[in-house]
Amino acid sequence: MRRGQRPSAEQVVLTLRQIEVQTAQGKSIAIACKEAGICEQSYYRWRKEYGGLQVDQARRMKDLERENARLRRLVADLSLEKQVLKDVAGGKLVAPERRRQAVSGIREKYGLSERHACRIVGQHRGTQRYVPTVLADEDALTRAIISLASEYGRYGYRRVTALLQAGGWQVGKDRVQRIWRREGLKVPHKHRPRSRLWLNDGSCVRLRPQHRNHVWSFDFVQAQTHDGRSLRILTLIDEHSRACLALKVARRINSLGVIEALAEAMCLHGIPENVRCDNGPEMVAKALRKWVAQAGSQIQYIAPGSPWENGYCESFNGKLRDECLRQEIFYSLKEAQAVIGLWQATYNRVRPHSSLGYRPPAPVSFPDLAFRLPMAATMQ
Repeated sequence: MRRGQRPSAEQVVLTLRQIEVQTAQGKSIAIACKEAGICEQSYYRWRKEYGGLQVDQARRMKDLERENARLRRLVADLSLEKQVLKDVAGGKLVAPERRRQAVSGIREKYGLSERHACRIVGQHRGTQRYVPTVLADEDALTRAIISLASEYGRYGYRRVTALLQAGGWQVGKDRVQRIWRREGLKVPHKHRPRSRLWLNDGSCVRLRPQHRNHVWSFDFVQAQTHDGRSLRILTLIDEHSRACLALKVARRINSLGVIEALAEAMCLHGIPENVRCDNGPEMVAKALRKWVAQAGSQIQYIAPGSPWENGYCESFNGKLRDECLRQEIFYSLKEAQAVIGLWQATYNRVRPHSSLGYRPPAPVSFPDLAFRLPMAATMQ
């Protein structure tokens, strides 16, 4: 056996057998160990560990020892990784930037290598070492996004992207979404979809709008002022262009008030072929039906108790509640009329509409929009 070489289990067992044979012939243990090329301490240590074992048994024992050592290291590594994730990661590590911060924290606190820390977090080392390129207009774009998100609190990043593009920014929705998430801006939740029942010819599915002034629809929205008094809002839209033609705000609106709103809208936008509405008392009034018929339009009533059949107007009413009525406190009727009228102008001329390719129903020219949007040219 070479000096400095660690013997295998088979060599140890064979050496012990050799010494046993020599001692059985009358030699002393010291002489037998000297001839075998080992010291007496090694002999006694080997005899204590491998005494009475066969060669295959010794080999199996060493394999089990190595396997046990490997399992102990594995359990220790798993325990360490679990403790590291528990201490460093406060929540799910989904974004690469959060994983990058977690890897840096692990290396600083536990002194682990970058390879080990990336394996614990599940981060690719190339992603960890990636240095993001920051464009020159990043800060200006971030301020513009935050400004628009503050002004239009219920807009998501897609509508904000459309507003930025209308304001002169050469930016895509992916970059806006990245900044949106980085700044912690919250995307509005989508409304729960509802099942639909196609019942009669007044449904928005049976009678689809084909062009402007093909189908108008109107409905009522309830609100109140700060003193608890009720407000009633008549909403009138063109289903094809999605434009809001009228928002009449009053304490009470009867069939005569509906006729006045329709007449004013017809004077400005023309006479529609069909007018869609539900079966409320103001809609089924004889005076209203007679006046609409004389004007040259047809009233299309939806099925009773089926507001989804007037889906275009119901969708508009939801936007009105979400973006205006729930965001404002009205102290008087005049204030409500002014604020709701301003929102109507913003809806028609500025607000991007998803069904129109993120364009407003009646867009304004670029110079008219400059006073409302953060401009790319002025902020660079």
